[in-house]
Amino acid sequence: MINSTNILLLLGGYLLGSIPTAVWIGKFFYKIDVREYGSGNAGATNTFRVLGKKAGIPVLLIDVLKGFLAVNLAYFSPYTVGGNQFINLELVLGIASLVGHIFPLFASFRGGKGIATLLGIVLGVHLYGALICMAIFIVILIISGYVSLGSMISAICFPVIVIVVFKTTVPSLIIFSILIAIMVLITHQKNIERLIRREESKAKLIKKKTKDEPEQVLDLEAVDNKSN
Repeated sequence: MINSTNILLLLGGYLLGSIPTAVWIGKFFYKIDVREYGSGNAGATNTFRVLGKKAGIPVLLIDVLKGFLAVNLAYFSPYTVGGNQFINLELVLGIASLVGHIFPLFASFRGGKGIATLLGIVLGVHLYGALICMAIFIVILIISGYVSLGSMISAICFPVIVIVVFKTTVPSLIIFSILIAIMVLITHQKNIERLIRREESKAKLIKKKTKDEPEQVLDLEAVDNKSN
């Protein structure tokens, strides 16, 4: 599996993941580095938190696209589409893009957690399974109002859907789907604790905004004063 073509594809996957969307949008349009505020991550969630939805939405979409495109680089390989080698390469390319997002070459190797990019990888690897999980997430979110609960339940459902519903027999894909569920549960430990204590914040799906109410974003004037 290791040859010059695959090495170039892996490099391409890593470079795609290395595109620091949050950092570039923050610096170009807002003159700040989002990594210096909020959670310190160069990801969609922190961009929403620091700069608001006008910056957060494009960061989210592009970060998802990075993972999706990286996986689809496998089509440039000589492997049979849908075969074990092809699927294995898809997963490796996806992981390469995830590593690129977390340790981006173009942003001093300081990136984000890679959740949005991981979603793009899942969409690229198993589109229908990912779409079903997204539907489950939306249903849980509407019923409970908890983003974290929807994320965890949909992640747990992913390996079940891949293995039971679609009867996948590719070992690497089965392992990958299980690892995703485990990873999401691990990264949501604090959310689980808050859910148990009933202290988890609910998402406001419909927010009534008054005409004079500004969007809660970072005070850019304060940033400018701080940088001077």
